[in-house]
Amino acid sequence: MAEREDVVLTRDVNVITVPEGNTTTLTKGAIVTIHQALGNNYTVVTDYGHMVRIASEDADALGKESHQLHTLVTETSAEAVEQNCWEVMKTIYDPEIPVNIVDLGLVYYCNAKPSEVYTDQNNVHVIMTLTAPGCGMGPVIQGDVEKSIRALPGVDKVEVEVVLDPPWSREMMSEVAQLQLGLY
Repeated sequence: MAEREDVVLTRDVNVITVPEGNTTTLTKGAIVTIHQALGNNYTVVTDYGHMVRIASEDADALGKESHQLHTLVTETSAEAVEQNCWEVMKTIYDPEIPVNIVDLGLVYYCNAKPSEVYTDQNNVHVIMTLTAPGCGMGPVIQGDVEKSIRALPGVDKVEVEVVLDPPWSREMMSEVAQLQLGLY
């Protein structure tokens, strides 16, 4: 989203502070500026200058509609599930950076393998990192990945492992991301 938009909250809404990752509530009538509306969440700045994230399911408080994630492949083979995992992770954004976590280089590995318990189901293992150790939004982004993958067809179990070695660096970003951020 290139243009900022001021909105008045139509109801109380639970938010996550950025970059700390703490939960709090903004009250009905508060004025916020939409900073980023990418992926499945909104990053807004309060009238006090605090940056917070509002989940898609609370988009109505902003006068917006909830984003709907869709899958590109409805098959439940391990290959199709893995493809869907990569696609859904491309809809997850760092709330401070307008680049998805895949192009940002935060996802190191994703593998789907057939479940030992259920036919037509798969277990998914993701290894990812953070832009900085101790990032308060790390558990939030990790949770977004797990929740989004768990909602895909053909998924039984999801494990999202956060590692700090190797450490993330901007060289891990795709060319598209570097161009988008003016770094290339």
